[in-house]
Amino acid sequence: MIEGLLPGEARSSEVFDDSRPCALFLEEEAVISRSTEKRRREFTTGRWCARDALSRLGYPPVPVLPGMKGAPVWPPGVVGSITHCPGYRAAAVARSGDVTTLGIDAEPNKPLPSGVLEVITVDEELGRVTDLLRRDPSVRWDRLLFSAKESVYKAWFPLDPLREPRLDFKEASISFDPARCGFRARLLAEGPRLGDGVELEEFSGRWLVGRGLVITAVAVVAVPSLSGATREAQNVLDI
Repeated sequence: MIEGLLPGEARSSEVFDDSRPCALFLEEEAVISRSTEKRRREFTTGRWCARDALSRLGYPPVPVLPGMKGAPVWPPGVVGSITHCPGYRAAAVARSGDVTTLGIDAEPNKPLPSGVLEVITVDEELGRVTDLLRRDPSVRWDRLLFSAKESVYKAWFPLDPLREPRLDFKEASISFDPARCGFRARLLAEGPRLGDGVELEEFSGRWLVGRGLVITAVAVVAVPSLSGATREAQNVLDI
């Protein structure tokens, strides 16, 4: 499912249960030694997906440990993202020379818990989501909005990992394009800066609904600059 949301330079792996055998590295075992069984299952299967995706880039199995603020630490030269929710685990990776950053997220296609929507939205988003829910209730647009913001922040964080305070849900305004299954995130705070100092002012991404899930992805693909001397990034998933 998720492969169709990602640029061609990325590789992904997804599963819908925890049946894949995966031996954890000792360092990974230490991370979850005191975790609940639920957390152990989702962590273990997430690492299976991560290693499977990395293998498709030509990388051998390596530990994928939580780093700063829980973000996965990938091998040098790799960017990636992991997601899990009931009934779904996935990972996506790419070479950092091809993709500057990426983020993925999956959620059940069910209403957000009461009160959450108001906490994560700015005024303009609340009106848009209310209208979309009225027009097409088969998609839980409130949950999709949450997922899109998660993908945006997973893509944002590696570009600005030392940012304090932490990113807030209200620092991006999401607008959906239902016809093209796309979305755009307009940043409401100072955006991360790329290697050439250019500030990102928005992210764009794609989404899908299926098998009781909503899934979102954001990727910023690296492309040669006009001079060829440096690289700049652009949102390849423009809507």
